[in-house]
Amino acid sequence: MSSVGDMAAHPVRVVRRMMRQVRRLAERTPPQRERYADLLRAIAITAVVVGHWLAIYVTRDGKGFQGASILQIASWTRPLTWLFQVMPLFFLVGGFANAASFTSHLRQGGNVMGWVLGRTARLLRPTTILLGGLAVAALTAGVLGAEPALIGVAVWLASIPLWFLVAYIAVMVLTPPMYALHRRAGLAVPIILAVLVGGGDLARLVLTVPYVGQANFLLAWLAVHQLGFAWQDGHLPSRRSVALPMAAVGFITLVLLTVVGPYPVSMVGFGGERIRNTSPPTLALLALAVTQTGIALWMRDPGNRWLRRPGPWTTVVAINLVIMTLFLWHMTAVVISALLLYGTAVMPDATPGSALWLLLRVPWLACLALILALLVAVFGRFEQRTGPRADLVGTVKGVWPTALTIAGVGAVLAGLLALAVAGLGYHGPVGLPVKVLVAYFGGVAVLGFVRWRYSHPAQE
Repeated sequence: MSSVGDMAAHPVRVVRRMMRQVRRLAERTPPQRERYADLLRAIAITAVVVGHWLAIYVTRDGKGFQGASILQIASWTRPLTWLFQVMPLFFLVGGFANAASFTSHLRQGGNVMGWVLGRTARLLRPTTILLGGLAVAALTAGVLGAEPALIGVAVWLASIPLWFLVAYIAVMVLTPPMYALHRRAGLAVPIILAVLVGGGDLARLVLTVPYVGQANFLLAWLAVHQLGFAWQDGHLPSRRSVALPMAAVGFITLVLLTVVGPYPVSMVGFGGERIRNTSPPTLALLALAVTQTGIALWMRDPGNRWLRRPGPWTTVVAINLVIMTLFLWHMTAVVISALLLYGTAVMPDATPGSALWLLLRVPWLACLALILALLVAVFGRFEQRTGPRADLVGTVKGVWPTALTIAGVGAVLAGLLALAVAGLGYHGPVGLPVKVLVAYFGGVAVLGFVRWRYSHPAQE
């Protein structure tokens, strides 16, 4: 009985330990830290999670589980995506944080390869846990007799957050050369990138030139990331005289491009659309990014004043401590909740978009939040930096370790990209295409080897 009690108490001990760590981190925050950037990151990820949870609908009939996005059938929900599509905000904060981290790293004696290795480690630790967990879960489900089609859908849904990492890791790895370009050309860089995005839209949508428009997956997010650079070093100040015109111009452009122009209103893609603002990103999405950047800069000073209070700042620290875990596992919570609520008929079927369906969003969100909290309690520890800092890599020198680092990052990106391209379907006993696992875990192993064998402290 005591062992059973210990097992039941284990999650409680984990939560208590996490909360103690959160309070210590909040109390020891350096005075020079830009707390507002952490708040924006927390808001962005929370909005993405809640937006996905609200948009997805699940039904079950004689053919099994069915599901899609409410955006497909309820047109009144599409303008709401202007509030919930906050990935531009995440890339803005990413640019700010990466610029601050990179310049600090160089000042302390580190080099480019050392920074890339350390920064990727922070993203790949929780990502590796998710991919490994999905593979084990799919294999277990198959052994227990689950239908292959159901396994395929479940793994596809749970892995949706990984698609975003392809763009973010690529943008992050390009920080050193793009920051050097920013130092030379400033705000001209995101402007030129935006022009290139417009050219990609023209080639893809008007001239029907194949493949060219796919470059917008990188160009658009690079443009937003560069705005983060400009915010971090003062090229883009948070004065009202800058922020309000920026927000106004972005919003007016967004309205003209969507309500008047050819782009769809929805800032989140769904099945049946001829044009999607996110696949690849369009000028309309960049207009939303400019709007969000202006609003974010406008609210910086009151936001920082609010974050001087212990309660709000401790909450922000708590979210950021497990922010990748929250993001990566939030669709796994959807899979588990769908099986619990609809697989057992606890949740009654309702027409998506109806009054009853909207009412049932409340227990749906409550169940999802509970499941995600349990997942974070179990897997959040892998993201927390409770032990030796794996991301504290000072310098990595030499042609061979540099080549290995580039190859490792390339393999990781290739694996995640292959996962995105594979799409919906059953991909074998582990639920994921074998080439995804080989490429991704091979790349992670190579990067880990370089960190272990060739890295040196920044100050020796």
